Amino acid sequence: MDNATYCYSTDYTPLTTGKSGRKAGHSTVINMGTSEKTPRDYLIWSLCNTLYVNFCCLGFLALVYSVKARDQKTLGNLREARECSEKAKWYNILASGWNLLVPLMVLAVLVLVILYMKSHEGSLPYFGEQGFQGFFSHFQ
Repeated sequence: MDNATYCYSTDYTPLTTGKSGRKAGHSTVINMGTSEKTPRDYLIWSLCNTLYVNFCCLGFLALVYSVKARDQKTLGNLREARECSEKAKWYNILASGWNLLVPLMVLAVLVLVILYMKSHEGSLPYFGEQGFQGFFSHFQ
C-alpha cells in the first residue's frame, strides 16, 4: 500500500447521472523546447567507411567526428554537435566517393587492357619473348 493521500470532490459521485457544479477545466500548456531539429551523427555511415578501404583515414576521421557529435548532442550542446555532424558528413562523402572511385578505376583499366589485347591479336609487345626486359629497355 502506498501512503498517498487522495482527495475527491464531494459534489460528484461516480456512476451517477448527476452533473457536478464545478467550473470547466483550464487548458494546460507543456513547453517541449525548441522545434529545432537535433543534428544527425552519421555513425553507421562512418563505421562502414572506416571498415571499407579507408583511404587517408577519411573514414576514421568521419567516425571521430560522428562520436563527437553524438557526445555533444547527449550533453545538450546542439551548436557544437551540429558542427561535428557537418564535418562527419563531409568526411563520409569524401570517403564514400573514394570508395566508389577506386573500383571504378580498376574496372576501367581492366576494360582498356582487354580492348588493347583484342586489337593486337592477343599479345602485348612488352610481354613477348623478352618479357619484362623489353619493357624496361624503354626507360634506360
